[in-house]
Amino acid sequence: MKFFKALLSLSITIGLCYALSRGWGVVPPIGSFLSPFTGFWVNAEPANSSQSEEVLSITGLQDEVTVRYDEVGVPHIFAQNDHDLYLAQGYVTAQDRLWQMEFQTHFAAGRLTEIVGERALEQDRYQRRMGAVYGAEKSLEGMLEDPQGKVSLEAYSEGINAYIAQLKPKDYPFEYKLLGYAPEPWTPLKSALFLKNMSFVLASSTDDLRMTNVLRKYGKAVAEDLFPNYPFVESPIIPEGTPLDFKPIPLPKAPADFVGIGSSNVSTERDKAIGSNNWAVGGSKSITGLPILSNDPHLTLSLPSIWYQVQLSAPGVNVYGSTMPGTPNVIIGFNNDVAWGVTNVGADVVDWYQVKFKDAKKEEYWHDNQWKKIQKRIETYYIKGGKSISDTVLYTHHGPVVYLDSEKPLRNNIPTGHALRWIAHEKSQELTTFYQLNRAKNYDDYVKALSHYSAPAQNFVFASNQNDIALWVNGKFPLKAKEQGKYILDGTDKNADWQGYVPAAHNPHVKNPTRGFVSSANQSSTNPSYPYYINWEFAPAERGRRINQRLASMSKANVDSLRLLQNDNYNLKAHDWLPTMLSFVTQPSQKQMASLRVLQLWNKYNNPDEIGPSIFAVWSQLLYNAIWEDDFNFDQNIPMKYPSQDKTLQLIQKHPDAAWFDDTRTPQKETIQELANITLSAAIDSLTKWNKGPLGESWTLANYKSTDIKHLIPGMDALSKMDVKIGGGSGIVNATTERTGPSWRMVVQLGKDKNVKGYGILPGGQSGNPGSPHYDDMVETWRKGELNPLLFLQDKNEKSTRIKQTLVFKKSN
Repeated sequence: MKFFKALLSLSITIGLCYALSRGWGVVPPIGSFLSPFTGFWVNAEPANSSQSEEVLSITGLQDEVTVRYDEVGVPHIFAQNDHDLYLAQGYVTAQDRLWQMEFQTHFAAGRLTEIVGERALEQDRYQRRMGAVYGAEKSLEGMLEDPQGKVSLEAYSEGINAYIAQLKPKDYPFEYKLLGYAPEPWTPLKSALFLKNMSFVLASSTDDLRMTNVLRKYGKAVAEDLFPNYPFVESPIIPEGTPLDFKPIPLPKAPADFVGIGSSNVSTERDKAIGSNNWAVGGSKSITGLPILSNDPHLTLSLPSIWYQVQLSAPGVNVYGSTMPGTPNVIIGFNNDVAWGVTNVGADVVDWYQVKFKDAKKEEYWHDNQWKKIQKRIETYYIKGGKSISDTVLYTHHGPVVYLDSEKPLRNNIPTGHALRWIAHEKSQELTTFYQLNRAKNYDDYVKALSHYSAPAQNFVFASNQNDIALWVNGKFPLKAKEQGKYILDGTDKNADWQGYVPAAHNPHVKNPTRGFVSSANQSSTNPSYPYYINWEFAPAERGRRINQRLASMSKANVDSLRLLQNDNYNLKAHDWLPTMLSFVTQPSQKQMASLRVLQLWNKYNNPDEIGPSIFAVWSQLLYNAIWEDDFNFDQNIPMKYPSQDKTLQLIQKHPDAAWFDDTRTPQKETIQELANITLSAAIDSLTKWNKGPLGESWTLANYKSTDIKHLIPGMDALSKMDVKIGGGSGIVNATTERTGPSWRMVVQLGKDKNVKGYGILPGGQSGNPGSPHYDDMVETWRKGELNPLLFLQDKNEKSTRIKQTLVFKKSN
């Protein structure tokens, strides 16, 4: 019996060892992952490291490079030439963020199936069919045409590969072990893919299909009335009255009116809470007499952090700021003379063209009174485990036919049987822009740098120690007739094609305005007097209006006053909406009384411990939905856009008897007053259910909103920061929502004689390694709305108690 038990125990042990030593489908070898010698335990880093110096031998280096790390893990790189500067940047970025860099470029390239298997196939197919890889290839062509861009891209790749080459499997970042794969060599195309993915995030939004469905249902007059081309309450980025310093060129002839066929599909949508703020105050409004600049881009909150702080110093450049792991240079930052930051424009650079194929073979399409050949691009997907799948994407001269009529799109704003025209498919030289901005000395250098920039279109704010402030609404904008692209376009009509581009010098801009500041928060770029078409709709204006109100009233502004503005929680939407909403509840029920009392006493600040913003957010959203869902969501297979919030408020206040307030699904006729009362009760019920109890502490904004900073791998809550107690919200200057928010806060006080001072914070940390003390060590500072002073060294020998580690890169013999 003992022998039998021993044999059974040995058999189980051998079987378990075998099972744990191999992968099963998409599941990696668990034994290897748990191994104390090669598994995730190896990735732990000490919490406190004393000052140390390490020398590394790097192949391809031309001269010695010194990298000094400060107390929060920021590398300060000192090189003697551009090549070595970007090689070192690639190396140290990979050292901290290799898995993130690779994972995000796999996502951008439509290659997630290689990591997680066939479940990612539809996402990969969407990326490829939208032309992500095609666009990255075109962008790379443009970037390599600039000799400086070529050097930076290739050297950056060399640095990443030098780091990868010295890794052993036990040294791989934690996520490679978890998912069961290995890093691959980096190429300049991967950097182009990363930059192209930012166009996906910031410049792929399109409502053409939903607007065409509205047009088909209600006609042009109703569509234009409910969806006007300029908001009712606005504070445009370029101040009204700013004179033009150029002579406009003629606009193209508008194409003939066209009502597309639309399409029917159901799927998911992108998060629309992404946005950003930036501003600069001039010397006349600052306590120092020189400009102060502020920027906080709002993106998805994630771990590892989207941004990576770095200082780059070499002959001709000494710059500090944040970059995105996967691309060289600093994207948002400052040097001794200038500072700059960006927000998204939201330009209409995505148009859909209804394609007329010759026959079922789909080898030719009709355009400009002739049949033209379809171009075909074969996309191959390699599925984890060895299987591969090929897909043929059809291209017209406009771009890819993303989905055929027989296919179901991944997202419900993508029309089937239509070709995509997108600025992200063009050649571009964004790296040249950032290379030159990093070295800019004055306003003229800034303008020259922006002339190379294409996409995603950004509002570039600028300040210099020559006491200049400026803002350019910048990108490559198609030259189109006004509102051309608001609806789906006729793919057979040559007049519907893009007819070139707005000259870069004609992009909206302002320098040293009399009001003493420039600012942007994704709102309308200009008023309707601007001669070119950028878009018919932008982000709601509440953040921009609030920022302008605060800046207009400021005098002797300092770093702290601008930091406090970044964290401003005032709810301007509640200021606009709430008095009218409350006026409709004239005979409140017992259930409504307590909530109404909270709203009446609320000071309209979205602070984390307040209950008022939770009630207002749910009530206003339910009221908005109740007004429009019967008319614009009556059939889930016909997706339609809802009218904007400001148009809705205008109807409520100016036309309370409008027919739109009646719910067409019921026999009785509803009024706006009835909808307000019904939705208030529904909001109370919803909050009671969600928070598992009646009105009380569980209803506070922090609990209702529950901001999470999640790891990039879904479900990895143990490696995430969950339920971060913070105020703000969509439409608030502190635009922190459930999953998005300020991804990098920066304030820069310009100074003479190398006396610039920078302050900044990430909602995470410098390291992508969950075992590092720098993985999430900035989250609490970020949550409290504080900023770290940024260590900006003037040379590699400058003394600072904040320096904790030094790396010296030497040429490999």
